[in-house]
Amino acid sequence: MYIIIIGAGDIGTPLIDIATKAGNEVVVIERDDKRANRAANRFDCLVLNADATTKDTLADAGAAQADALISTTDQDATNVMTCLLAKEFEIPAILSVVHNPEHMSLFRQIGVNTMENPQQLIADYLYRAVARPAIVDYMRIGDEAEVFEITVTKEAPIAGKTLQEAAQAGLLTDEMLVVAIEREENDHPITPRGNTVIKKGDLLTVYSGVGADPEITDIFGHYEDHL
Repeated sequence: MYIIIIGAGDIGTPLIDIATKAGNEVVVIERDDKRANRAANRFDCLVLNADATTKDTLADAGAAQADALISTTDQDATNVMTCLLAKEFEIPAILSVVHNPEHMSLFRQIGVNTMENPQQLIADYLYRAVARPAIVDYMRIGDEAEVFEITVTKEAPIAGKTLQEAAQAGLLTDEMLVVAIEREENDHPITPRGNTVIKKGDLLTVYSGVGADPEITDIFGHYEDHL
């Protein structure tokens, strides 16, 4: 895949690393001299020390042949302009970081896929890790729903029950679904069925339409989230 990455800063640099290691053809556009030189010395890719908000720069980067453009600068105005120019080159996949939530609708209006402020996402994740220690990992879906990972303790009300029995006992509601089970003695995750027994020590991937409040984590034997 031919990818143009705008910006070689805190967000762009790890993205360049991932994209090049995956074997993609990568071109980086970075206006700052030091960042551009650093990226050129570190990564096996073409780095243009230039302004990405000009059409000539994108043409030099091979935008006419690009499969994707990702704009990662810390300025929403720069990202918008770059994406608009990318549209003129008819690049199939265009993605941009958006730092100010108020600008999100603007990017959507021009048909650009977006990722909200990564710093805010990291901050939310770190706070969640402290405030909700029972959750191993999680992903929010919409305003309330979450997919999360949680380990079943020996005190868990669900331990020793099949999923069907847990549902009949009211432990698992219609808003909840156990998606996968990782068990120490199994090489691969278990795809759960109604007759699958939940055991202590299981690492469950759970979908909850109402989030992972303490009342939910209680089901899996974690009461520390009430503290």
